[in-house]
Amino acid sequence: QVHLVESGGGLVQSGGSLRLSCADSGRTFRSYAMGWFRQAPGKEREFVAAINRNGAITYYAESMKGRFSISRDNGKNTVYLQMNSLKPEDTAVYYCAARTATGASSSYADYDYWGQGTQVTVSS
Repeated sequence: QVHLVESGGGLVQSGGSLRLSCADSGRTFRSYAMGWFRQAPGKEREFVAAINRNGAITYYAESMKGRFSISRDNGKNTVYLQMNSLKPEDTAVYYCAARTATGASSSYADYDYWGQGTQVTVSS
């Protein structure tokens, strides 16, 4: 069973940084590719970043490249999202997700399990 819990969200000024964490309490974390998505009020959920099972391959949405970095620690059952140079338009609820496959995906439909989300607010 997969149980994902995000943490690390909060309020930050434009240009600042945050690191989100997503921990899985199960025993099969290393079996899942992981992704981060976000959803702003009134908008559809959008892809942020993804990482394959062993952490060797990562994908990013174009607007996040160079600012965001996804990583994972399979020994700690945790995936991270380091966010730098934050902008007000990055304000959203950020969700982590797990898929029962080796490869990462940018499509939210490919993910089987979701966390409850953590709010990130970037002030101008």
